[in-house]
Amino acid sequence: MKKATLQKRTNIANDIMYYIYTHIDTHIDIEELSSDLAVSKFHMHRIFKEAFGKNIYESIKSIRLQKASNLLLTNKYSTISDVANSCGYSSHSSFIKAFKERFEMTPKAWRSGGYKSYSNKILQQSEIAGKSTADFSGMEPTIVKMPAIESYYIRHKGYGPTIRQTWQKLQTWAMGQEIGDFDEIALFHDNPTITPLDECQYIACIVPQDAKEVESDRLPKFKISDGIYARFDLQGKHGDSLKFIHWVYHEWLPKSEYETTTKPSYVLYRRNNFLSDDMTFDLSFYVSIHF
Repeated sequence: MKKATLQKRTNIANDIMYYIYTHIDTHIDIEELSSDLAVSKFHMHRIFKEAFGKNIYESIKSIRLQKASNLLLTNKYSTISDVANSCGYSSHSSFIKAFKERFEMTPKAWRSGGYKSYSNKILQQSEIAGKSTADFSGMEPTIVKMPAIESYYIRHKGYGPTIRQTWQKLQTWAMGQEIGDFDEIALFHDNPTITPLDECQYIACIVPQDAKEVESDRLPKFKISDGIYARFDLQGKHGDSLKFIHWVYHEWLPKSEYETTTKPSYVLYRRNNFLSDDMTFDLSFYVSIHF
């Protein structure tokens, strides 16, 4: 396959996935999406399956349930029906059936504490996170209003050491584009304390500080959502970050009186543990909230 053709197919697959994540709270019309991308439905399904290993409908269902499992923990003032609706389910009964098939318990049981054993199993998939002794119990965030951030990105499937290779590719691209000053941001489309680590969608992003338009047909770009966020500033070593995300979603948010949204959390790195020689980080973690 020609390089240009491969890149076009990759961009189409990324556009589909981005559309799903940003419209997960609505009815996703495949016909409309096909028309917007100017690609036949058959071609669209085939490209997506080749890129992500599952079909579009399976991905929509999986993402909806991941979002719902998160909101059930953090949005204690929302009913189960509210959560189902905010994740694109119009039927309460179909949501409960699908949730039970995915997590082996009802939404009510999950919300009542069943998530703990499920989440702990996910955390144990990372040996380095399991060894972390970091304590975040005294941390308090700063509440900030963030603008939309335009970025160039590479989508990485899985949360683990191989993310380093993705960041190295982004650095190489930035050097080739002669981008001297840029921010490194990681977007968490999936909560890695609920979603199996090898299934997580981790988006590595570069945000050029120079206002000039970057000419590139190699990397797609998109805008990270604006909105109200709780910002946590922290430093640590590699395994601490996963444990920290676990704490934010399972301890801080449920006790905070805030609720989260379907917008993904993101990290702004000042020191990127995936690139630093000693695997340490200095970062700000942003989680979308409302009151």
